[in-house]
Amino acid sequence: MTADTGTPLNDIVEATATAVAADPTQALVVFRAAGTPEGAVGSTIRLGGHTVRVDEPPALGGADTAPNPVEVYLAALIACQVVTYRFWAQQLGIAVDDLAVDAEGDLDVRGFFGLDDSVRPGFRSIRVTVRVSGPESAQRYEELQRAVDAHCPVLDLTTGRTPVQTTLVTS
Repeated sequence: MTADTGTPLNDIVEATATAVAADPTQALVVFRAAGTPEGAVGSTIRLGGHTVRVDEPPALGGADTAPNPVEVYLAALIACQVVTYRFWAQQLGIAVDDLAVDAEGDLDVRGFFGLDDSVRPGFRSIRVTVRVSGPESAQRYEELQRAVDAHCPVLDLTTGRTPVQTTLVTS
């Protein structure tokens, strides 16, 4: 990785800023996903031209043929952290030689199974560990972390409130 400010990511930001300044509607992007059941509790998810398979471990009724939904969420969080660290390192001119991100979350299955409605069905807590190395001071990497924490879309999905409207279509 590099802190060179003449990078493709910075070029993308400039082009986007120009397009959005000319037409603010250009700032909105719609991402889509669609899924169908597979196996006992698994699913196949279509994301543009990509396919992701999701399953559960045997303890949750699956065959453990793919990651489960909350593992997919952790993967999305890690992937978003990685790209956001790389992007903001370039934006801030911070050199990063190596970057690794790990995440783990605590989930109480009583919420999912409806065994205790006072228990949240999602993660109770998530821990993200970011290992970064390079020639910069600890303060510069802390500045980078603050920028990432403020701008990572998948982190925001967990820490912010995102309205979700579910529509049931029956036939």
